[in-house]
Amino acid sequence: MRRSNDRRGGFEMTTRDKPWLFRTYAGHSTAAKSNELYRGNLAKGQTGLSVAFDLPTQTGYDSDHVLARGEVGKVGVPIAHLGDMRTLFDQIPLDQMNTSMTINATAAWLLALYVAVAEEQGADVSKLTGTVQNDIIKEYLSRGTYVFPPEPSLRLISDIAAYCYSDVPKWNPMNVCSYHLQEAGATPEQELAFALVTACAVLDTVKARGAVSDEDFAGVVARISFFVNAGIRFVTEMCKMRAFVDLWDEICETRYGVTDPKLRRFRYGVQVNSLGLTEQQPENNVYRILIEAMAVTLSKRARCRALQLPAWNEALGLPRPWDQQWSLRLQQVLAYETDLLEFDDLFDGNPAVDRKVEALKEMARAEIARIDEMGGAVAAIDYMKSRLVESNALRLKGIETGETAVIGVNRFTTTEPSPLTTGPDAIMVVDPETEAEQIERLKAWREGRDEAAAQAAVAALKAAAREGANIMPLSIAAAKAGVTTGEWGAAMREVFGEYRAPTGVGKAANVGAKGLDAVREKVEAVSARLGRRLKFLVGKPGLDGHSNGAEQIAVRARDCGMEVVYEGIRLTPAQIVGAALEESVHVVGLSILSGSHVPLVREVMERMRAEGMDDVPVVVGGIIPDVDAETLKGFGVAKVYTPKDFDLTRIMTDIVTLVAEESREAA
Repeated sequence: MRRSNDRRGGFEMTTRDKPWLFRTYAGHSTAAKSNELYRGNLAKGQTGLSVAFDLPTQTGYDSDHVLARGEVGKVGVPIAHLGDMRTLFDQIPLDQMNTSMTINATAAWLLALYVAVAEEQGADVSKLTGTVQNDIIKEYLSRGTYVFPPEPSLRLISDIAAYCYSDVPKWNPMNVCSYHLQEAGATPEQELAFALVTACAVLDTVKARGAVSDEDFAGVVARISFFVNAGIRFVTEMCKMRAFVDLWDEICETRYGVTDPKLRRFRYGVQVNSLGLTEQQPENNVYRILIEAMAVTLSKRARCRALQLPAWNEALGLPRPWDQQWSLRLQQVLAYETDLLEFDDLFDGNPAVDRKVEALKEMARAEIARIDEMGGAVAAIDYMKSRLVESNALRLKGIETGETAVIGVNRFTTTEPSPLTTGPDAIMVVDPETEAEQIERLKAWREGRDEAAAQAAVAALKAAAREGANIMPLSIAAAKAGVTTGEWGAAMREVFGEYRAPTGVGKAANVGAKGLDAVREKVEAVSARLGRRLKFLVGKPGLDGHSNGAEQIAVRARDCGMEVVYEGIRLTPAQIVGAALEESVHVVGLSILSGSHVPLVREVMERMRAEGMDDVPVVVGGIIPDVDAETLKGFGVAKVYTPKDFDLTRIMTDIVTLVAEESREAA
């Protein structure tokens, strides 16, 4: 405890540490509405911004692209050009703001737009502070907003690192994101290992390409930051953070020869676990969020630099401004009302903590060594993906069997109706006219720009990409010339190509879930009646890259004896229906977590009817409000599943029953 000589009222006053950055992950509908939300949150005491972009922006498409249909403004803000970015930060001085942008494949482009707006504001670019997430490997493993193959993706990250080091030295060019690894089922040791080998892959690329001089390399190492998840197992999560601190220091010193301890600091931000938020009794999520926040703030040696908390009702849909305010107030009470920031580390010297930290470090080192033997993170993508799918299957098995208690879900499920979740405005809904209005603004932008200058900027951009020049200066020039996100993305796709990551489904082990034998018997009986193996297509239409649920459904269906068709993420409704027709499937399952379920499912159902596939039942899973579930059933969907439907074996039973009933009617 640090004391001063000042005494008031008989109490000795203490010196408090500076609190972490208070952030709220936010962005929706339009740049104007998101700007209004940002300014409102800043007025309430938020001290940094965390920008959520919509899926077309994240994957390099304009709002009028066929794959963007139904996705515009749903999970974040659409940013198609400099005008959108200008509106997003209107009346927010960027030279006084610390901004985190959750963007990966298109990070170079969004950073270019940000820098261009900062220059318009008259800011000294060298003073800008913030982060682009820019972790492409975890996109291959868990989140799914990748675009390009690994090698050019790492090259782009290297370009950003070199540019930031020379021009925006206070900006973090990469935020290694283990958050989505845990969301995909990673164990603590996997989260440690997979994140650290990802950081090494980036730094190795920077070094191999000679992006900065050997003398400057330690400075680049120091700018690598991390974005970490904190789950409900408080002690383990706190120990994980202490293990991260030790392991990163070890890697920086032994692998990269960084001698200055300050340059080896583990700097990280956090969003606490959204995976554990429950649709049932959602008010319980408030306690979960608080406990998880404490895991990354109580230990001073491993305290986060920035914290953003989900809203209590995110398992139900988009949170309202009031819901986000509630999460912000939680941070402020923790930082300003408690005495947390007045003490040295509370856990130093604790034998139980020391044992757990050492155990986690030992397991993580072994996993890192295994991946290094494979050739590093890029070479081990398939291995890491299959491990995550297996770990997630084990996690779900624990919930299904009750071995893992989830209050309100598989234990203490009797409840009173919640006044917080009733009424038409219980969750925020994006105006359905938003997409059309955004497309009209995009058309107006294209018509109003200097077309020749825009096309010349795109040509220069492609030339730089082909020649291996740093992409950042020409991306900034393209932003100023009025180039759009889709045009930047198309230019990079033309040069670098596209990539489809492994699904991990085929190699995931059978975890022996409860009740499978009974379902297998039903599958065999129905298959015999059909004259061939029951075939189930699992599809993810649109740009939603959250594939964890779809993967687990595919794995469980396989383990029940079904033949499974699963081709991964980012498919158009036409591609899904085409595959269903070509494969002659007996049932189709659609997984959509981006909120775009109504337009995408409608199109799938219309296309299936046009192909004469009315007899093929369709089931849908996602974060789907009750009113939307009824709408989907009106389209002809047989079953709708939401996060409360955690028993995968029961879902499998439903699916087999649907096919059995359809086959009897056909007979």
